[in-house]
Amino acid sequence: MSSPLSIASVTSVIKSVLENGLVMHGATAVVGELAVTAMPPDRITTGADERSQLNIYLYRITPNTAWRAIPSDATRTNGARAVPLSLDLHYLLTAYGERDYHAETLLGSAMELLHQTPVLTHETIAPTLASLAERSGSGASVFADVIDSIDQITLSPEFLSMEDLTKLWSALQARFRLSATYQASVLMRAAPDVAVPSRSSRNR
Repeated sequence: MSSPLSIASVTSVIKSVLENGLVMHGATAVVGELAVTAMPPDRITTGADERSQLNIYLYRITPNTAWRAIPSDATRTNGARAVPLSLDLHYLLTAYGERDYHAETLLGSAMELLHQTPVLTHETIAPTLASLAERSGSGASVFADVIDSIDQITLSPEFLSMEDLTKLWSALQARFRLSATYQASVLMRAAPDVAVPSRSSRNR
């Protein structure tokens, strides 16, 4: 992985896409003030004090074997192919509602948005991360390695059975809410070449 912040950056990009997209799709006109978060579901307030909120939570990580098999142009100095780390990130997208139909409106808007933008390219990812870095006050230069490390994010819905979904919510120890699951397949850019000493030089 090019940076330990890469996985968190993917979540940040998806969260930002949802935040901007919900406004553009008019969800705020229906539900009013809302929040988009990336928290564990058991930390979100539900019940009488529940507010209109969309939450995206990374609950599982698996290797993407298909993209890992794609040849890379980058090679290390010893001639071996430099294979970028390719992962599948599995997210639980959950909608909470302060009033009737707010949850359905939020989840429907979010699913339509992700359906319309199934692939996020580096041309979209890089400026989004740069904007997030500037808003945080840290400066984009601090996240330069992260901005350059993510090549593509492909988003696709995962349709879990009711049994699997129930098991997931049970494991999270949170109140069941209207939700959908998504897979984000992430293609990382190959890390810079690193000189590997030859056998003869190591024996000197």
